[in-house]
Amino acid sequence: MTISTNDPTIILIPGHWLGAWAWDDVVARLTALGRRAVPMTLPGLDALDPERSSRTLGDQVAAIEQVMGEAGASAEQPVVIAAHSGANAPVSLVLDRHPELIGRVVWVDSGPVAPGTVFAPDASDDLVEVPLPPFDVLGEQASLEGLGAHVLERFRASAVPEPGPVLREPVRLTDDARLQVPTTVVCCSISSAQMMELAGAGHPMFAEVAKVHHLDLVDLPTGHWPMWSRPDELAQILADASTSPAG
Repeated sequence: MTISTNDPTIILIPGHWLGAWAWDDVVARLTALGRRAVPMTLPGLDALDPERSSRTLGDQVAAIEQVMGEAGASAEQPVVIAAHSGANAPVSLVLDRHPELIGRVVWVDSGPVAPGTVFAPDASDDLVEVPLPPFDVLGEQASLEGLGAHVLERFRASAVPEPGPVLREPVRLTDDARLQVPTTVVCCSISSAQMMELAGAGHPMFAEVAKVHHLDLVDLPTGHWPMWSRPDELAQILADASTSPAG
């Protein structure tokens, strides 16, 4: 198997409670397809970090910037970033700061956040962290479709509590050039038609999608964690998106 030197590096960033391990099956498939994939564990989600609960969005942005630098990101050789779920906050900030270094962003059952967004606006200032809730509670918030017992067991065993500062901080965005970055939204727990209807209606979770200049929509019907429920299909979508021209 030969890695193509013409394909961009794909940086994989998981959502809340997850680390790089969450992308294992997708990375294996992307590697088999000849693509370079770099999965990340964001600051605050490393179980071995004694200060993880104090990590901030700024720390997460800096970590993504470091990985981009290590991948050689430049205007001539931009990277592709795939962001799952709650990774949308730090990735939106990175898009705002470095739109020229990102050839495409792929939102996996997620999307760009609007300026000023706070994930948990009602959280108290002394909130330290939020652990993975019981699955019956989580399932009311996000679809667990396609996840068998063994997957849920690994999820529970490997999950790391989400740091409080990340959930309380507003996302400060200032550069509309982020909206020019070619964008793919992989729609899993709701369809692309439903999402665009909500975006058009100004729903705060999706309103920013309606502002993106170059938007591709891909339906991958499954639950909120397609890296586990449909990893082969997700990997192919990422591989295709990474070499797609702006729409």
